[in-house]
Amino acid sequence: MGTQTKYIFVTGGVTSSLGKGIIASSLAKLLQARGFSVTIQKFDPYINVDPGTLNPYEHGECYVTDDGAETDLDLGHYERFLNIPTSQANNVTTGRIYHSVITKERQGAYLGKTVQVVPHITDEIKANFRKLAETGNYDIIITEIGGCVGDIESLPFLEALRQFRWEVGANNSLVVHLTLVPYLKSAGELKTKPTQHSVKELLQTGIQPDILVCRTEYPLPVEIRKKIALFCNVNINSVIEAIDADTIYDVPLLMLKEKLDERALIKLKLPHKREPDMEAWKQFLGKLKNPTSSVNICLVGKYVELHDAYKSIVEAFVHAGAYNECKVNIRWIQSDHLSEENIESKLGGLDGILVAPGFGERGIEGKVLAVRYARENKVPFFGICLGMQCAVVEFARHVIGLEGAHTTEVNPETPYPVIHLMEEQKHIQDKGGTMRLGAYPCVLEKGSKAYQAYGKSKISERHRHRYEFNNEFRELFEKHGMRATGINPDKNLVEIVEIEDHPWFVAVQFHPELKSTVMNPHPLFMKFVQAARHYAQLRSGEVTV
Repeated sequence: MGTQTKYIFVTGGVTSSLGKGIIASSLAKLLQARGFSVTIQKFDPYINVDPGTLNPYEHGECYVTDDGAETDLDLGHYERFLNIPTSQANNVTTGRIYHSVITKERQGAYLGKTVQVVPHITDEIKANFRKLAETGNYDIIITEIGGCVGDIESLPFLEALRQFRWEVGANNSLVVHLTLVPYLKSAGELKTKPTQHSVKELLQTGIQPDILVCRTEYPLPVEIRKKIALFCNVNINSVIEAIDADTIYDVPLLMLKEKLDERALIKLKLPHKREPDMEAWKQFLGKLKNPTSSVNICLVGKYVELHDAYKSIVEAFVHAGAYNECKVNIRWIQSDHLSEENIESKLGGLDGILVAPGFGERGIEGKVLAVRYARENKVPFFGICLGMQCAVVEFARHVIGLEGAHTTEVNPETPYPVIHLMEEQKHIQDKGGTMRLGAYPCVLEKGSKAYQAYGKSKISERHRHRYEFNNEFRELFEKHGMRATGINPDKNLVEIVEIEDHPWFVAVQFHPELKSTVMNPHPLFMKFVQAARHYAQLRSGEVTV
């Protein structure tokens, strides 16, 4: 395309969690399907330097990129929709902006000037708006501004946006504002006032939105659209309805129908005649909505009340399920509620057991119990990160007979530290960004379940953990039937373990869910779903061994 990168900003009003990330991803998908090179970045107004130290209950999962950035879970949506990797540059927080400015000030970069929000903080934000454009790889950059218009935290970002639009000139940027049009049951009508207030709030910062995307439970009639257009200074065909969808993967097609991408291209003076090629996406949706079979898989974790804490795992099941034309029903099991007495009633009759990642001591014994149940009853099992570590602990205790075997994360005094800290990790004090983070290579053993899934011997997967399998015990494990089938070649670290006399027992130290996308479902999730389906058919007598 032309040399000039175009910028689209997505802001939100009325309330948070309206789905700015999904709207941004859907718009990006449509623009990509029209042949433009697009990326998305998220600017978060909170003061944490990154979401790595945030409680999953507050912020959902922490998404990790190839380059080891701990980021907001919206970056997961960006990757799943666009099928391109994101990086450190795609997620910026207030904390990072201030950290950078303060570091420069300490180094004397501002020549004794008083450091202020305007211009120093806003200049730093604008420099970050531009960072991805400087690579020269993108025609269009979509920037999602987190939080809500009117939040104190958002003000510097909106001020930077106001200045930025002025600097890049007309037709080179546009603002999409996401609002809510609630339905009042008692009045029996949709109400536009929250949207009007939200736009007024934005106007007070000096920003006029170009396109309004209105979240609603009911279709927006023409009169309502006219009213919104009149009060908010936008064209009626720039009032876009975003109605509640069955699945987030419907949203790109809904936005296509509403012509969101076309409106954006016209305003940015970009060619818009070529229709987007969404064929592969429609095929995926067709399979997703018309499964030929179903499986019940339980997710054993400690944050199960908040499903967003395991967002990427849930989506990986959606992708793998659709690909296998199999609906995956997830049963959420709180690991600290599992006991010897109730395990049969909680896990009996399921087609697969996934033990989820997590940190800390709470719920570990429940996870170990779930592993034992899967191993002894030959139920397809998938362990991820801490799930793998629990599988190792369980095997050490109940198969090898190492009583009291544990991870040193929970019991530093354990007589059998089958999971432990590597030497270089033992002296670290800071908690933020100090783990094995990002993409690491792994070599697979030929003939293993993992090798069969990937179809190749060299893979790269993303990590987020501190503790590792203790290689001193490796020979003992292999002698008893748990094999290390994936090894990190640089440090000889165990990445994957499998049990030989089990239909499908695979546990991995990395996070495969982070690389699953609509167009490339993750091979391990694909095989796990297939194993669960086969197990379900065996149990119902549809197939025999």
